[in-house]
Formats: sequence, C-alpha cells, structure tokens
Amino acid sequence: MVSVRDHYENHLAPYYAWICGGVEYSLKENRNFFKAHNIQPLDTGRAFDLGAGCGFQSIPLAEMGFSVVAMDLSARLLGELKNNAPHLPIARICDDISNFSIYVRGNIDLVVCMGDTLTHLADLEKAAALMQQAYAALVPGGHLILSFRDLTQALVGLDRFIPVRSSDTTIFTCFLEYEKNTVQVHDIVYQKKKGQWALHKSAYRKLIISPEWTRNHLQQAGFNIEFYNENNGLIFIIARKY
Repeated sequence: MVSVRDHYENHLAPYYAWICGGVEYSLKENRNFFKAHNIQPLDTGRAFDLGAGCGFQSIPLAEMGFSVVAMDLSARLLGELKNNAPHLPIARICDDISNFSIYVRGNIDLVVCMGDTLTHLADLEKAAALMQQAYAALVPGGHLILSFRDLTQALVGLDRFIPVRSSDTTIFTCFLEYEKNTVQVHDIVYQKKKGQWALHKSAYRKLIISPEWTRNHLQQAGFNIEFYNENNGLIFIIARKY
C-alpha cells in the first residue's frame, strides 16, 4: 500500500486524463456545470482548485475570468495542466490540499474540491477542517463546490471488480476492498507494447465519506447548501457562505 502522492506520481498520472474520458470531454463537462450554476467571479476574482490534477476545473474557471490557484499532490498532473493551458491565469502549487489555507492571502470568491479529491484525505477530521478553512477564506456570498464518490454502500463479491476503460492497447480495471472507514483501491493496468501485454498495478486508500455527514459538517461550518445532487454514485454539492 502506497501513499496517495506515490500512487498518482508513479502509477496513475499517465492514465488519469484518459480514464476520465479525455481532457476535452472533462473540460466540456465542467464548463457546462459551472455555467448551469452561474458560477462567476464575485469580489476578488480569486479561486482555489483543490486536487486540480491536469486542470479539468481550473481551466474552465480561468476561462470564466477567475484567477486560479491549482493545488495538487502530483507534480506530473500539474505539469499536464501547464501544458493544457499555458496562457491562462493559473498558478500551480504542489502540496497536500490540507495545507491550502497557508497559501490563501486575503479572501477568495470560490473553492472547488471536485473529482473525488475529498476522499483522498487521511480522515474525517481533515475533511471537516478543510470545510472550516474554506469558509474562513471565502468572501460573503462565496461558494465551496464539492464532488466525491459515495463509498458508504460496500460492493461485494465480483461487483468489486470495476472495468474503468479499455482500448486496443490499454485495459484499466479497479478492484475495491472495503474496510471500516476506508476503501483499498487497487488500480490495475494492462498495457500492450510491441505485441506484448505488461501488467502495472498499485493500491492506495480512499476515505469513506457519507453525503449526510458532509451536509451536516458544511452547515456546522456556517455554509448554506444551495445545490445537492447524486449522479451514478457521485455526489455534487454547492455551498454558499452568507
């Protein structure tokens, strides 16, 4: 079992954009989401993207007029972000998102933590602290947007094997092992080169976070929940600071 950082840097990063449907597909999805919910600069025009990866959220936000700070543990994915949007106002910080308040200088309009990033935190205490830090950093009327996978309903037997994506040269499968508070995620990749298939594998832990726990702790932090939706096991929440 390796750390989240090592799992992404040494295994997942080269495949990440591909298993998410490709860069352009993911950018379009997030452009549509932000537009549908009227997300736009309010006061400072500053936004933090926590777990930014290769820019699926950062790039649309910068296109909409935000000055974005993109944080991620993976230097490789942040490098892809730079290549995907070399001329947009996006600063990149390679660090644990738990430390994001260290980099906040003055108030910000928006914090996003999407793409299942929240479940990469070590424990629920860190998740609750992140919500509190976001609330403290936001201007009145500012938003925190979360999306994460609901892992509270344990899969059993063969259902724990999840085919993620495949092509003529790459097969990506995920296998899940459920524990009390976490899930061991095994990312298994077969890649074909020069007619031969090679196996690459790595595993790390994700935190189990229930939607109800998240809603309660957002409200305890002071947020008002303006939007809540579940789509194929993914939870989407837009919370506003009043």
